[in-house]
Amino acid sequence: MAAHSEGTSAAAPTRTGVVGGGGSAAVALPPARRRSRGSGSWRARLEIALLSAPALVVFLAFVIFPVAMAAYYGFFDWHGYGKATDFVGFRNYTTILEDPDFHSALLHNGLIVVFSLVIQGPLSILLALLLNRRMRGQSLLRVLLFVPYVIAEVVVGTGWSLMLQTDGAVNGLLQKAGFTALKTDWLSSPSVAIWTLIGIITWKYVGFAVIIMLAGLQGIPTELNEAAAIDGASYWQIQRRITLPLLGPTLRIWAFLSIIGALQLFDLTYIVWGQYISSTAGTSTMATYMVSNGRNAGAFGYGNAVAVVLFLISLVVALIYQRFVLRRDTQGALTGGGR
Repeated sequence: MAAHSEGTSAAAPTRTGVVGGGGSAAVALPPARRRSRGSGSWRARLEIALLSAPALVVFLAFVIFPVAMAAYYGFFDWHGYGKATDFVGFRNYTTILEDPDFHSALLHNGLIVVFSLVIQGPLSILLALLLNRRMRGQSLLRVLLFVPYVIAEVVVGTGWSLMLQTDGAVNGLLQKAGFTALKTDWLSSPSVAIWTLIGIITWKYVGFAVIIMLAGLQGIPTELNEAAAIDGASYWQIQRRITLPLLGPTLRIWAFLSIIGALQLFDLTYIVWGQYISSTAGTSTMATYMVSNGRNAGAFGYGNAVAVVLFLISLVVALIYQRFVLRRDTQGALTGGGR
């Protein structure tokens, strides 16, 4: 028995000193286990680096590098070929900030942002609530609402530009329906053209907003609505007290996407109104201003400066929105955000 106990004590693991004031002793980890933990940590870091490297390379090549080059050429009077040698400093940027045409384009972008939120938001919520209920043809209605979003902007712009001509399908339909007084110049009249653009944007992008709202509604537990109905709440009280608050994160994400898209709007305006009519009709945007006064005018240095200004405006708006609107949504989603 003595020999057995001595052998057992000799084979026991080495123990460190007593930790703190208690009587428990900490068992020292074997060197092999410490090495395995260290190798596992480096292996995890290597896996993260290998998996994120392609996306990082693409981001640097197609986002950071073009922005840096645009900022560089924005300090030159460059015409798109050869080396940029005519350094003008901040002259391009001061010209942008003093140009009334750029002020008008910025105002148009602001109007598109506001009315996109005001019109598409409530409309998409109502349509999503309607399509979230069991009804005949539910899938077909969802597809029909989403179809305009997946149609290419070139097709949408060309189709609407033809229908909205003075002698186009829209005015012809109004005349046959007896609403001759409503016939107008939808594309060239400065007092009407901006609302025409907002209408086209609503028609094309409201389906995208409805799909996002439907996805948010699918995440709301039906038990909450059933419990509220048992307590005597009406349908609209349930939507106002339960559905809309729980749909808040989805609404905020959609609003962010809508704002950034409205600030960078180019294709629909450029296709429907062209590079010259958009400024006289009152539908120019910062992106169409950049193309018209930069590439089409042969002033590529000035166009790059406009691109930098547009990027900075979008970045500032995105940072402010994330700081004051999206913070409570993203804070809980980030690992360790609550610590």
